[in-house]
Amino acid sequence: MLPPIAEKKLKCWIRSRHAICSGNFFVFETVDYAAVERFTGCIDTLGGTVISVDSVGKVWMGDHRQVVLYRAKASLHTPHHNLRQYWIKYGSFRTRFDPQI
Repeated sequence: MLPPIAEKKLKCWIRSRHAICSGNFFVFETVDYAAVERFTGCIDTLGGTVISVDSVGKVWMGDHRQVVLYRAKASLHTPHHNLRQYWIKYGSFRTRFDPQI
């Protein structure tokens, strides 16, 4: 994967609230494990590392179905990366799967 394509995918995940920035880390949450693998590929392409991938719990999808929620934590070691600035402008502090208080 080329770096411009990886950056474009990460920007899309930031806008859709699947990826957030927490300190120096990017946190990605999804119910699709294939998306976690794509996120890992994007982070590797941009020069970062994926620190952990955990199953956080289960999320209700409809009335009768639960799916597993995955959380990947990654670090981008590039200084002054424009993805952090993009998250400040278009991102959120909560992912779409955070429980609403």
